[in-house]
Amino acid sequence: MPAIIVVGGQWGDEGKGRVVDLLARKSHIVARYSAGNNAGHTVVNELGEFRLHLVPAGIFYGDKECIIGNGVVIDPAVLLQEIGELEERGVSVERLHISDRCHIIMPYHLLIDRLDEELRGKAAIGTTGRGVGPAFADKVGRLGIRMGDLIDPDAFRQRLSFILPYKNAVLQKLYGAEPLSFEDVSSTYAGYGPQLSPFVTDTAALVQDALDRGETVLLEGAQGALLDLDAGTYEYVTSSVPSSLAGGATVGMGIGPVHVSKVVGVYKAYQTRVGNGPMPTELVDKMGDALRERGWEYGATTGRPRRCGWFDAVAARYSARLNGLTSVAFTRLDVLDGFPSLSICTAYRLGESTIRTFPASSVALARCQPVYEELPGWQKDTRQIRAFEELPPQAKAYVERIQELIGCPIDLVSVGPERDQAIIVNPVF
Repeated sequence: MPAIIVVGGQWGDEGKGRVVDLLARKSHIVARYSAGNNAGHTVVNELGEFRLHLVPAGIFYGDKECIIGNGVVIDPAVLLQEIGELEERGVSVERLHISDRCHIIMPYHLLIDRLDEELRGKAAIGTTGRGVGPAFADKVGRLGIRMGDLIDPDAFRQRLSFILPYKNAVLQKLYGAEPLSFEDVSSTYAGYGPQLSPFVTDTAALVQDALDRGETVLLEGAQGALLDLDAGTYEYVTSSVPSSLAGGATVGMGIGPVHVSKVVGVYKAYQTRVGNGPMPTELVDKMGDALRERGWEYGATTGRPRRCGWFDAVAARYSARLNGLTSVAFTRLDVLDGFPSLSICTAYRLGESTIRTFPASSVALARCQPVYEELPGWQKDTRQIRAFEELPPQAKAYVERIQELIGCPIDLVSVGPERDQAIIVNPVF
C-alpha cells in the first residue's frame, strides 16, 4: 500500500490526532512530518486521555512503527518529557524513531520567540512561545543544529561555538537581553544526546523500505492548511518548513510524491482559531461562548481559549483544493447537538461585492463579512450513533450540505472523542 496523508483543513485543532489514531489501526507506519511542539493532538483511548505534541498518534498501537520526520523541529526537553509520561502510563516507545535531520529548538529560540512578540507589540502574531518559529528561521538561515549534531558531542560543541556568539549578539543588541552561557547550554544539551540517541536514525530510508514492501504509511500533519506559510492568512501563519499542506508531507518525510495515493482532510463541524488573525465567521457573543464551552475549545498546547464560529465553507473549499483532498473526516458533530439552528458561511461580502474565493490578503479577509445559509438543528444526542443513516435527518442534511460545498466526499464523521465514537460512511482504506 502507498502513503496516505492526513492534513488539517482549517486553522488547526480539527481533531487530526483522533483521526490518525483511528486510521492507524490499518497502517504499518505512522509518521509526523511537520511543525513542532506548538501543535497538540489529543487522543482518547482505553488508557485515558493523552495530549501529544511531538510523538505520532500511532504510538498507542504496539505493532506500529512511529516516526518523527525530518520536517519536525524538536525541543529535546519536551520530547523526553513526553516519552517519560507515555512510559509512566504503560505506553511503549520502543518503536519510536527520530530523523537525524530534525532541527533542534535551542534556549535562544525560546527567548527570541517571546522577546520578538513583545517587540511587535500590537502587531504580535500570537505564537505559542515554544521557540518553533525562530528554529525554523534558523533552519532556512542555515544556522540550525540538527539531531545528528546533538547525538555527536564533538559536532554539537563545534556547531554551538559558532552559533551561540551570533545569537548572543542578537539577544543583546536587538532585544537588550542577557547573553546565554556557552557552558550552561552545552552541558544541558550534552545530557539530552545520549537519552535520544537510541531513537535517532535515517527515517527516510526506513519509510522507503516499508513502501517498497507494500506497507501502508500514514503521514500525520500538524496545524492546518489556513496557517500555511504560503497559502494561509499571512502574516498570521505558522513558520513550518515544509508547508502545512499535503504537498509538504513527502518533503517532511524524505520520500517522493509518487508514493501518495490518498489525502484525508480533517474538518471540524464548526470553525475555531487560536491566536491573532482574521476569522470571518467568529462569534463574539453568547453563541460563540456556547460553542467554546460545549466543545471545550481550549488549546491542547497552550490552554488558551479558542475563538469559535460557524463553519466557513469558503475557506474549507479553498483548503480542499490546495491539498487535493480525496476524502474528508468530519469531526465534533456532536458538539452541535443542542443548537436549534445552525449557519454555514457560503460566501463573503467584501465592500459592494460578494465573493466565493479566499482572499490572499489578511487585510481584505478581515474586512469580509460572512454570507450565511441557515439550516435547522437536530437537538438530539448523536454520540451513540454508529451509522450515517441513523443520524437525525437535520444532522444528515447538515453533513451532506457541507460535503457539497467542500466538493469532496465526507467518509468519516466523528461524534465524540472515544475511539468507537465514529461513523464510517466509506472506508478510507
